[in-house]
Amino acid sequence: MTKPSTATAALPDWGTVLGITQPRDVDWGGVRAAQINVIRRLAPLRFVSSLLGIAALVFILRGRAPTFELYGWGLLSAFIAALVVHGKLRNSKWEIQTATQAEFHRETIWSTCVGISWGAAPLLFGRYCGPSELLVIWAACTVLMAAAAFALSALPLATCFYLIVMGASLALTMWQLHYDLVAVIAAIFAVGLSGACLIAGRNYILHEAAELALAEKNEVVSLLLREFDDSGGDWMWQTDASKCLTHVSPRFAYALGVDSEALEAKPLLQILAAEAWDAGNFSAGLRELAERLKKRESFSDLILPVTIGTEVHWWELSASPRYDDRGGFLGFRGVGSDVTAQRRSADKINHMARYDTLTGLPNRLQVTEALGEAMTEAERWRGKCAFLMIDLDRFKAINDTLGHPIGDRLLTRVAERLRGLVGEKQTCGRLGGDEFGVVVPDAGDSAALLKLAQQIIETLSRPYEVDQHTLYIGASVGSAIGPRDGRTVETLIRSADLALYRSKDQGGAAHNAYEPQLHVHAEERRVLEIALRKALERNEFLLHYQPVVAADGGAIESFEALLRWNNPELGSVSPMRFVPVAEDARLIGPIGEWVLRTACTEAMRWPDTVRLAVNVSAEQLSDANFVTAVVSALSHSRLPAHRLELEVTESVFLREGNGALQVLEQLLRLGVSLALDDFGTGYSSLGYLSKTRFNTIKIDRSFVQGAAKNAREALAIIRAVVAMADSLGMSTTAEGVETEAEYEMVRRLGCRKVQGYLFGRPMPAPEARRLFDIDRAVA
Repeated sequence: MTKPSTATAALPDWGTVLGITQPRDVDWGGVRAAQINVIRRLAPLRFVSSLLGIAALVFILRGRAPTFELYGWGLLSAFIAALVVHGKLRNSKWEIQTATQAEFHRETIWSTCVGISWGAAPLLFGRYCGPSELLVIWAACTVLMAAAAFALSALPLATCFYLIVMGASLALTMWQLHYDLVAVIAAIFAVGLSGACLIAGRNYILHEAAELALAEKNEVVSLLLREFDDSGGDWMWQTDASKCLTHVSPRFAYALGVDSEALEAKPLLQILAAEAWDAGNFSAGLRELAERLKKRESFSDLILPVTIGTEVHWWELSASPRYDDRGGFLGFRGVGSDVTAQRRSADKINHMARYDTLTGLPNRLQVTEALGEAMTEAERWRGKCAFLMIDLDRFKAINDTLGHPIGDRLLTRVAERLRGLVGEKQTCGRLGGDEFGVVVPDAGDSAALLKLAQQIIETLSRPYEVDQHTLYIGASVGSAIGPRDGRTVETLIRSADLALYRSKDQGGAAHNAYEPQLHVHAEERRVLEIALRKALERNEFLLHYQPVVAADGGAIESFEALLRWNNPELGSVSPMRFVPVAEDARLIGPIGEWVLRTACTEAMRWPDTVRLAVNVSAEQLSDANFVTAVVSALSHSRLPAHRLELEVTESVFLREGNGALQVLEQLLRLGVSLALDDFGTGYSSLGYLSKTRFNTIKIDRSFVQGAAKNAREALAIIRAVVAMADSLGMSTTAEGVETEAEYEMVRRLGCRKVQGYLFGRPMPAPEARRLFDIDRAVA
C-alpha cells in the first residue's frame, strides 16, 4: 500500500474546503492542523473579546432586561468562552502537526456553540431595548461577525456556522421588532460575510497545502543532498553573485587537493583554470562555463579539463542560477564529479572505433569521414579532391604460405611506408584486409597526384625484411577525382575501386585513373551476371573439344573440354569474360558440374584409349561437394576414373587453408589424373609440385612462342621443366603449338604431348568424333 502524499496546491472542491469530505490518496492532516492552529493562536484574544462584549451588554441592559435572564446569559456565555479557551490552552504542545477530521469537526461544534450563545442575546433582550440599546446590540454583533469572518476564515465551516447563527438571530430580532429593512440588511450582511469567509478559507487552504508540499519537497531534497554529500565522489559547489566560491564543501576541496578555507571567496573560473589563468589559454569547456555563468544560464553535464598538480583531470559540472524572493541574482549552485576514468575509457573506445588496431592507421570509418570533409571543402571552394585506393599484389600468397603473423607484420611495414609518403593534410588509412586508401584534399595538380600514385607503387614494391624472410609484393592503385568522378563519398570510392579493378586486371603494379567507361564495363558485368544465372536452365552452354596429340606420331591421346556460351541477346561470350564473373558470383559450381556430366558422357563415345581433360577452378575445389560431383559424373556416364584428367592452375595453392589440397588427394585416390595448367606463369611455381602428385605439367604457350624465337630464357625453362617432369615421372604437354617449326622444336626439347591449332582448334562434339571416323548415326 502506497503512502498518501501531502496535499498539493491543486484547487480543492467545496466538500474538502468545508471539511465534509476527505480526499483519497492525499494526507490532508497537515492542512487541517494548520487550520486548527490559527483558531488556537487566536483563542486568548477571542476569550478576552467575548468577556468584554458580555460585560458591555450586561452593563447597558441592566435595569431593562430581567436580571435572572441577563446574568444567566452572561454567565453561560462566559462559561462557554472559558471552555473553548481552556481546551486550546491546556495542551502544552501549542502547535499541532496533524489533525483528524473529528478534531476538525470539534472546532466547528465549539464555534457553533459560541455563535448560539451570542445569537441568543438579541432574541432574549431585544424586546426590552429601546433604539439606543438595540444599536449597541447591533454594533456588538456585527463587530463580532466581521472580526470572526476576517480572523477565523481559516476554518470556513465553523466560522460560517457562527456567522449564520448570529446573523439569523439578529435578523429575526429586527423583524420581530418591525425593523424589516434592518432585518434584511442583517441577513445580507451575514450571507456576504459567509461568502467572503468561504473564499478566504479556500485561499488559505490552497496556500497552506502549497507550503506543506514545498516543505516536504525541501525535506526530501535535503535528505537527498545529505545522502549525496555523504556518498560517492561527487560534490556540491556554490558561488555568489560575483562568481566566487562560497560554502565550499570538503569533497570539492579534496578533489582540488587544497583546504576548504583556501578556496572560500576565490573566483571559480580562476580555480579551475589554474596556471592557464595568467596566460589566458583557456580550454573550450572553461570558455563555455564562463559564458554560461556570464549569461546566468543553467547548464548540465558540461565537461572541462582541470589541472591538479601535474595531472589533467576531466570534470563534469551541472548548475542552476539562484535568485531571492525579489528576483535578485544570488549566484550558482550545482554539482560536480571527476569523470577522468570514463573520459579515458571513452577516448580509448573512440580511438579503437576510428583507428586500425594492427597498423595504427585510420580505419575505413575515419577515411570515409575525411573524404566527406574533403569533398565538402572542394565543392565550397570549387576545387578538387582525390581518393586513391591501394591493393597489395601477391600479399595473399605470402599470408597463406608463411602464416598470418608474418602477414600482419608485413602490413605494419606497409603502413609505415605509406605514412612516409602522404603529406600533413592527406589522410592515409587501412580499409580492410590488404586494401588501403589515401584522401588528397587538394588535388588540383594532376601531375602531383600521378607522381604520388607512382611513388606508392614503387615504395611498396621494394623488398621487405620480416623475421628473416625477404618478401616481395607489389601494389595496384586506382584513383578518382571529386566531385568530377562522384558527388558522394560512396560514389567516389566506387569510382576509385573500378579504377583499381582495371589495374589488377592489367596484372598489378599499375595505376589507373577513373574513366566513365569503367562504369559502363561494370554495368556490362552486372548484365552478364544476370544472364549467366539463367544460362543453365536455358541450355545456353555447350562444350568444344580440342585434341591433345602425342609428340611422336601425332596420335590423339586426349581431348580438353572447353566451355562456350551462346546467349540470344549477348551472342557468343568468351570464357575470358564470363568465367571470372561466374567465379565471383559463385555460379562456377553448378556450371562446373554440368561440364563434368556432359563431358564424361561424351567421352564414353570415344575410343577407350582417349582421355578427357576438364578444367577445374579454385572455387570448385573449395566446395566440399566437389568430390561427390566428380563421383556422380563418373557413375552416371560410366566413364572409368583413369580416363578423366582434371586440370588446375597455380591459383589453387594461393587460397587460404589446405582444403583444396585435401580435395586433390581424394581425387587421386579415386584414380583421377591431375594436370598442372599454365605452369611457370604464377608465383613460385616449382614449389607447388611438392604439394601434390601431378600426372602432367602443361607448359604455357608463352614459353613455346618464346622458344620458337630462340629466346634463351624460354628454351632453358622448357628444358628444365621437361627434365624435372621426367625425373618425377610426369608427362609434359606443350600448349599453343601453331606451326610445324614450333612442333619440331618442342618435340626436340622432349615434350611428350602437344596441343595447339596445328592439330586442331576447339570443335563441337560431332567434329571431334569424326576424327575417330565414328559415324554420326552411331552417335
